[in-house]
Amino acid sequence: MSQSLQPDQTQPPVHVPLVTQPIGVMGSLRAARRNVLSIIPEIATRQPMVSGRTGKRWHMVMDPDAIKRMLLENLDNYPKSVVTKNLLRPAIGESLFIAEGAHWRWQRRTAAPVFSHRNVMNLSPIMSHAAERSTTRITEVGPRAVDMAAEMVRTTFDVIADVTFSGDGMFDLDGVHRGIDAYIAEAGKISLFDILGFPDWVPRPGRVMSGGSVAEMKRIADEAVEARRERGPREVPDLLDLLLDGEDPETKRRMSTPELRDNLLTFIVAGHETTALTLGWSLYLCAYDQAVQDRARAEAQEVLQGRAATGADVANLPFIRQIIDEALRLYPPAGLISRTAQAADTLCGREVRAGDTVIIPIYALHRNHLLWPEPDRFDPDRFADRKSIERYAYLPFGDGPRICIGASFALQEAVIVLATLLSRFRFTPVPGRDPEPVMILTLRPDGGVWLEAEPV
Repeated sequence: MSQSLQPDQTQPPVHVPLVTQPIGVMGSLRAARRNVLSIIPEIATRQPMVSGRTGKRWHMVMDPDAIKRMLLENLDNYPKSVVTKNLLRPAIGESLFIAEGAHWRWQRRTAAPVFSHRNVMNLSPIMSHAAERSTTRITEVGPRAVDMAAEMVRTTFDVIADVTFSGDGMFDLDGVHRGIDAYIAEAGKISLFDILGFPDWVPRPGRVMSGGSVAEMKRIADEAVEARRERGPREVPDLLDLLLDGEDPETKRRMSTPELRDNLLTFIVAGHETTALTLGWSLYLCAYDQAVQDRARAEAQEVLQGRAATGADVANLPFIRQIIDEALRLYPPAGLISRTAQAADTLCGREVRAGDTVIIPIYALHRNHLLWPEPDRFDPDRFADRKSIERYAYLPFGDGPRICIGASFALQEAVIVLATLLSRFRFTPVPGRDPEPVMILTLRPDGGVWLEAEPV
């Protein structure tokens, strides 16, 4: 690649322009429907907490001690916000992601063994095979540019299809994926009713219109669960087998078909969408900084010696992992999480009232000048010593009891795929095709991640 086509590294990698002045209720609605992160005030990257009112009282919290109180010490006072539940419940029901209290605890106890280190390692060959198939597709494209965001969606979808249902053809994963995408596109966008705090029983037009696709998606999943119940487990159990076999160790309760279906749909979405985004952004950043890419390639080639990465290789690829960690800092898939306070509390010396919306804007937390030196700069060496990172300053998977149950699965998959690709290709950006970070429910690279892939 000619030097003239190298990205200008005097400029930081792409970022979301944050709000510098009040924009009001209607301005917030317009901004949120285009990009949820664009409603974050820029001051949130320079303060421990900001508060305001947009129909309802709200607070944004960037202080690690206050976040620890919300996610760990006073967890029950900060359940997921009404807005979050309104957006997601029609698609994934009262699954692990949404459930609260005792209903959440028993599901978590039941599902936790599914994501044990042993089970995650047993699934690593599926990830290696998907990485191999990805390299084949990229090679077949030839000298033309590749949208690596779309390629990573396909790769991680290959993984979740095999991991969930052993690729046995009994489940229309593509149909489910289309249904969820349609729901997010039409119904996942924040409504004016949500911003103004209208109750859940007031219909949201988008969600009404998307109801048919959601119902069909759930029907397909229910049929697949019942078919597996009748057929019995495979010799090497997949995710569905493990969930069917799971029981709460305290109550011995097992998941019903609707409970299994809702959790499977959650895992299918979260199990490939977020990892695909992490990989897409990681590849964008490696193309942005060729020196980082060269260092990562040298590590991967030394360890892999021409083969695809495996689960056993992950521990020997620390710099690849640092790139992924830094991509998750700059572009966290869940760039914002919100809670609804149940009772009065104090955070950062400020009053929080019952009913207030309390937001952890992870995108702003990860770029907060009080917590990170030169926060907009791409620097994987921030994570060379992970113990130096303040625990609640870095939350790509949340934290506390509700930390993402599939975090180790996602990180293993991301390291395997990224190491395999970097060992075989040099990625360079396509001029004028920088992605735009846009979040509706997840932080996606709008316009794709268009890169040239040259075999090495």
